[in-house]
Amino acid sequence: MPSKTDGVMIILSSPSGAGKTTLVKMLSSIDNFEISISHTTRKPRHNETNNKDYFFVNEDEFKRLINNEEFLENAKVFNNFYGTTRTPVIDKLNKGKNVLFDIDWQGADQIKNKKLDYKLITFFILPPSKEVLFDRLSNRDMKDKLIAEERMKQFERDVLHWINYDYVVINDDIKNCFQKIKNLIEAEIDSGSKDYDLEFIRNHVNKLTS
Repeated sequence: MPSKTDGVMIILSSPSGAGKTTLVKMLSSIDNFEISISHTTRKPRHNETNNKDYFFVNEDEFKRLINNEEFLENAKVFNNFYGTTRTPVIDKLNKGKNVLFDIDWQGADQIKNKKLDYKLITFFILPPSKEVLFDRLSNRDMKDKLIAEERMKQFERDVLHWINYDYVVINDDIKNCFQKIKNLIEAEIDSGSKDYDLEFIRNHVNKLTS
């Protein structure tokens, strides 16, 4: 059983462009919440810093970490590798820190399957519509419409994994979405009542996939 003094693991996943990275950063401003920094082989975006946003490594180094079984989870996404090393996460949890993960459904599945002795809460973030998502992807630092279209195709596949998460939250307004997630985390930790309508989410997913 998880200890009351241990931290909690909180996973946020989403299709590309739905806002999980922004939400993870917002949640990390709450006292005692810290982001788990992932390793990746992709190139940094213009606004990203090594050792802060990601540990940017080459493919050889990433494969060395895989061979040494140092990853809690790792996955290949859009031809780049991403992974979370075990030791820093366990250290934080043992010190009572709540650890936030900005990872995709593959990584979330791997962490769940590890059955670690810590409480785990999982969130899947969805856009309000496919049109809004396409606009976000097109306006990001990727001006290439082909990249946006590739991510839209991946969206059709990613969205099907919503059913494997504890909660699905729609990011129609980033502040409201953040507050909703924060309230659900607090309710989970304190065993309080939860404001969550599964039928509403199911209907929204049906609209996104129809």
